[in-house]
Amino acid sequence: MVTFLKEHPLAKNSDGTLRSRIATAFPRRGLIVTVPGIHATQRAVCVEMINQENVAAGKPKLTAEQEVAEWDQAVDLIVDADTILIRPDPDNMPLAFEADEMLQELVPKRKVKFLNVMNDKVRLAVQRRGEAWRINPLPRSDEQMRQMIRESRIAIGGKPIYYYNAHTGTRWLTCQDFAGLNALDDAALRLHLLEIAGHLDLRNARGRREVDFFLADNAAGLRQMAEVDFTALDAAQLRQKLAEFGRLFIAAVPANLRLDDLENESWRNHMYCALSDQHEEMISEESALGLAPEYFMQVEWLPGAQLADGELIFDAVFDEPLPVSESTEQAPWEDMARGLIGNLVQEFGDLEYLNIGRVSGSLALQRGPFQGRREVFVVQIKQREVAHEILQIIRMQKWGVRERLDQGKDLLRAMIESEEYTEYILDRRLGCRQLGMNLSPRISTRKLTERYAGKQRQLEGITIWSPYFQRDYLPGFATTRLPPDRLRNPEYARGLARLLGRAAAPNLIVGRADAAGRIIFDDGDEVVAEDLKGMPVDIIVADHTGTFGSFREDLMQLAPHYATAVNRRVKFLPDAREFAGIYLQAFIARFQQIQAEYRRRKGGFDHLFKHRHRDPAGNFAYRWECILGRLNAANADSLGDCIKANFTCGS
Repeated sequence: MVTFLKEHPLAKNSDGTLRSRIATAFPRRGLIVTVPGIHATQRAVCVEMINQENVAAGKPKLTAEQEVAEWDQAVDLIVDADTILIRPDPDNMPLAFEADEMLQELVPKRKVKFLNVMNDKVRLAVQRRGEAWRINPLPRSDEQMRQMIRESRIAIGGKPIYYYNAHTGTRWLTCQDFAGLNALDDAALRLHLLEIAGHLDLRNARGRREVDFFLADNAAGLRQMAEVDFTALDAAQLRQKLAEFGRLFIAAVPANLRLDDLENESWRNHMYCALSDQHEEMISEESALGLAPEYFMQVEWLPGAQLADGELIFDAVFDEPLPVSESTEQAPWEDMARGLIGNLVQEFGDLEYLNIGRVSGSLALQRGPFQGRREVFVVQIKQREVAHEILQIIRMQKWGVRERLDQGKDLLRAMIESEEYTEYILDRRLGCRQLGMNLSPRISTRKLTERYAGKQRQLEGITIWSPYFQRDYLPGFATTRLPPDRLRNPEYARGLARLLGRAAAPNLIVGRADAAGRIIFDDGDEVVAEDLKGMPVDIIVADHTGTFGSFREDLMQLAPHYATAVNRRVKFLPDAREFAGIYLQAFIARFQQIQAEYRRRKGGFDHLFKHRHRDPAGNFAYRWECILGRLNAANADSLGDCIKANFTCGS
């Protein structure tokens, strides 16, 4: 039974706004305090209540040590719309989980989440429960960033003049809000100045300031507000002090950041960093997991699972009904997650926990309209007897049974064509490896059981098997997401140029292009692996999408596009001409090497897919013939000259 000091944490005013944005849980007392103020005052209120109860029962008040113990058994809560956020003490996660269980008596589990994602202790404790999805995500778009800032407004005892960082507990006062106090009457002005001054030197249980001045780190004089006795000032003196400190505040803040303007990108980004406790480099939960920057803000974690005594325990939230507002969008992802988890447990055996996330955006550069499926998942797996975690990438097959049924095919034809497409993808992969493309070392194919819900209404609800491909996560940077500082390093630039040139040769040979004929290279699928010194040592192609897409065109027609890999980096390079020269030399050498290997073992290459049906309309066996024919006829030096002619930096 949960009791409240004041009211339910989700209690709202008549206009729908929350009555209190903060609360404090005492899980071992079954108590939640929502009295207005700060977390420290809510702890003090709880201690006072206990003392009153003790006195009424003829017992002594709490000793100083007992009061400290009560404070230490409290958990900070932040209320956000209809969600309660737990701000755990990283050194006492069991207490946070006790608060979590108590809160689930009040609201569904989906509506209780955890803050402090960037703290290793918090993140790992939540992940080990298979609950990475419960770590409250940071905004993933400009509009979500705006919404986060709007919803961060909070009061202490007066008006909501602060922007509240839920991760640290600091309330930020802006230059504009401070100046706006002048519009208050004398009594309200005095109250707010006392409030600000009284909290400036206070720090919360995490050692963070309760109130601070936004963007005014260099204005030491502002902190002297804490020394002023505003109760002793008359109205004129009160406003004089407001003006005096206001001038200090204005002087400390850059002119373009003095107004609270969500449309001012610079102000918005600074406020976002202040509210999320981020620096400009914006470390994310994805990077904390070990994922590369291209995954930044792209992973939406889904309910996972853990194993207890060898038994698979799905997250209990799977059995909770989804809120109406989320049911249409979220239910399919959770159904897929459950099916994928079942397959992964069969594959990896004795697991400790498993988390699965949906990659919500494209990691590659814009490729135009995309048909078919594009779901990609990140999986974090921990086996009991293995020290390290395993990261896997799952990509649904573009054309499966569902997509063929939606094209009007009957079930048998849809299943056959789905299998043929799987075979086609694996043949392409083999062909790419044969022609020197450096692909991820291992890939497996599996199927996910789904219920059909598509265009053929008469088939709705039938079981279908949707294929997907699973591979190890490749650590490193996508070539398109390399930090500019790496490119400015001459040694790094020379190494990258050599690797890019080598990667460009097989990419050109296999005719990698999208359905519209646009060349695909260096657009997000190529991963740069680095050595312990941070120097580039390899480029691995994570996804061979589009290979053998352009198989009829002459290579001289395709070659000019391969100058783009150099041209897009010119402004970052210490010596663009040197970079272009190394890139070109590496391209020519690698092309000649592959060509020589083909000519030396021509029979082996030519007969690799002889067992496949050959169709001049463009099936893979026919494309393979065309690719090898133009490889044999090509001149590497001429291709190099064609690329060179399209460099914007000269040569």
